[in-house]
Amino acid sequence: MSIEKVLFAIELIGTVAFAVSGVITALEKKFDIFGALVLGTVTAVGGGIVRDLILGYLPPMAFRKSVYAITALVTSLVVFVIAYFLGTRIKKHFEVYSQIINVFDSIGLSVFVIGGVNSAIACGFGENMFLSVFVATLTGVGGGVMRDIMAGRVPKILRKRVYAIAAIIGALIYYNLIHYEVCSTALAVAIGAGSVMIIRILATVFQWNLPTVKNLDK
Repeated sequence: MSIEKVLFAIELIGTVAFAVSGVITALEKKFDIFGALVLGTVTAVGGGIVRDLILGYLPPMAFRKSVYAITALVTSLVVFVIAYFLGTRIKKHFEVYSQIINVFDSIGLSVFVIGGVNSAIACGFGENMFLSVFVATLTGVGGGVMRDIMAGRVPKILRKRVYAIAAIIGALIYYNLIHYEVCSTALAVAIGAGSVMIIRILATVFQWNLPTVKNLDK
């Protein structure tokens, strides 16, 4: 299998992962089925659309290849149907499912960070590390930001467990591995995506958060 097909498959995995996290958020906010489908799809393809707009790749990939939107819609529908019929069981094991969703969210973040760097390189900006890392980070967190805003809550990247920092670090690692040809593309993907996953999981387990100013009301 060629590396292009591998990257495409990875992007589909990320699409599924983010769609799942979007639907779960919709269920927590008691959205109806239409709202759940919209939120799941926006979470899955939103970051990529913003990425393509910045890179001048028009129309965005999400509209050029319907497979991404279709994958997000189908995933969202399946998750909603499962929750509809198994809602009581899910509620009893909410903490377990929350951890599962966190894993899916981390997978989606890591995958789209890699895709963001690849998109910047494909559009001719491979020599611009700042743009490549910026676009990669935005690709990874953009859908989640849209999800949180539509769900009426403060975006996770502004308050929770080094979310954006994990994306930036993973993008930097992957970009430098590719740019300086340190290793094969497949290994670079594994290291870059893996670093994002590891940071997110460690941040969750050890509850790492960036410093905040407290007691301003006193």
